[in-house]
Amino acid sequence: MKSRRNVLRNGLSSLGIFSAAVAGMRGLLTGTAAHAARTYELMHTDAEWKKLLQPEPYRILRKAGTERPYSSPLNKEKRIGVYSCAGCALPLFSSGTKFESGTGWPSFWQPLDNAVAEETDTTLFIRRTEVLCRRCGGHLGHVFKDGPKPTGLRYCMNGAALTFKEA
Repeated sequence: MKSRRNVLRNGLSSLGIFSAAVAGMRGLLTGTAAHAARTYELMHTDAEWKKLLQPEPYRILRKAGTERPYSSPLNKEKRIGVYSCAGCALPLFSSGTKFESGTGWPSFWQPLDNAVAEETDTTLFIRRTEVLCRRCGGHLGHVFKDGPKPTGLRYCMNGAALTFKEA
């Protein structure tokens, strides 16, 4: 006869193994390899990116990672300025399009002209639109159709993938 503790322990262990397997498959499911095969204006080897970037921006920009919600200081940034790619310094978003989405990530209703590229992302079998830096192909976040007017879009970006420069 199984005790309640053993059933719970085995169930949590199985859930942990499943979660780890899904996380390990993330690169296969997101098409990260396809991004690496594309040609961008600014290209580096993976080893070069590791040297150029701090660990968290590297994990997000180059491995399509996601930062913890509410962990970025850029969430509270209220000054007028420009948000740029942390990988290549391409200007991406104006502070005039930033809004508080309540999601825990810096959000914008529109990128600057010719700043981002968009790709279909089917991570964990959910269809989303991934947002990439147009110049270096760095993963920035995702765009959703639940934003404010005038676009109705919410560009939900990882703060660690961005830098901010006050105007």
